[in-house]
Amino acid sequence: MTVTEPGVMQWRESGTGLRHLADVATRITRSVESVIDGKPEVIRTALVVLLAEGHLLIEDVPGVGKTMLAKTLGRSIDARVRRIQFTPDLLPSDVTGVSVYKQDTHDFEFRPGPIFSNLVIADEINRASPKAQSALLECMEEHQVTIDGVTYHLESPFMVIATQNPIEMEGTYPLPEAQRDRFTARVSMGYPSPAAELTMLDSHGNTEPLDAVDPVTEAAEIIRLISLVRSVHVSEEVRHYIVDLITATRRHPELALGASPRATLHLIRTARARAALDGRAFVVPDDVQAMAEPVLTHRLLVRPEIAASSASVTEVASRIIAEIIMRVPIPRPGTRPPRRGR
Repeated sequence: MTVTEPGVMQWRESGTGLRHLADVATRITRSVESVIDGKPEVIRTALVVLLAEGHLLIEDVPGVGKTMLAKTLGRSIDARVRRIQFTPDLLPSDVTGVSVYKQDTHDFEFRPGPIFSNLVIADEINRASPKAQSALLECMEEHQVTIDGVTYHLESPFMVIATQNPIEMEGTYPLPEAQRDRFTARVSMGYPSPAAELTMLDSHGNTEPLDAVDPVTEAAEIIRLISLVRSVHVSEEVRHYIVDLITATRRHPELALGASPRATLHLIRTARARAALDGRAFVVPDDVQAMAEPVLTHRLLVRPEIAASSASVTEVASRIIAEIIMRVPIPRPGTRPPRRGR
């Protein structure tokens, strides 16, 4: 077990750390809910991804609050936040930065792009070309940028929150599989309830609610909480359960591509974060099941003949994940899975 912050183990042993994490999470949640009303599960998933050191993909039709959610979460944390508007003419250097030749020194000077922030909002990511989208691959996976053979490391915490419209919308490019796989989780905002929409008319009608949002925590605090989440215990039985779920996606007859080993890592990290938010220093199967859909849905590639006969590929993927969860046996406390053959 690796703990990167001094005192995190003592926090875990005494329970003080988990109580503090819950307090910070509550403050962030209330801050976001002051702008985004009626979406508690979406906000909770965003918090889980933040504490799991991941990246979030928010997909839905225009006008349902995708960008507002990302901006409000960024405003709630006293950290560097940058927004990138993805457009068809966006270049990779517009994201990562560029080396500029200086006449006075006869040398090149690197000017960092907006990716050098703690929280990056990639707005309407699928309206840029795949070439521009690829600028995020190294950043999201390795937390670094390589320009002209020189590697620059990104500060922690680092999180990309990308919004995208459904691929059926005009002027969109589908995200490549490698790009989708780097997003820890995917959520959909959905339309607000009538009550929430009435509240929105009152709060958004005359003022900009984002202006009233002040930071409720800071980047250094988030780093400490991330270290605490890393120390959440995952038993051998739960680890085998996660691998069994992932393996089942690779053998499903309706899928051309199952979940990757990166998906396995993301599922265990988000399960840890969810357990910590619930005040537990250990992961239970319920944590894994709750995070399976947001973590796996966008990674699965449905066979063409199944996709052609379905109204929504996402709905098919969600159904398959639900079937797998029902079929894969849940580990019982105190039991150990049989040793796997070579």
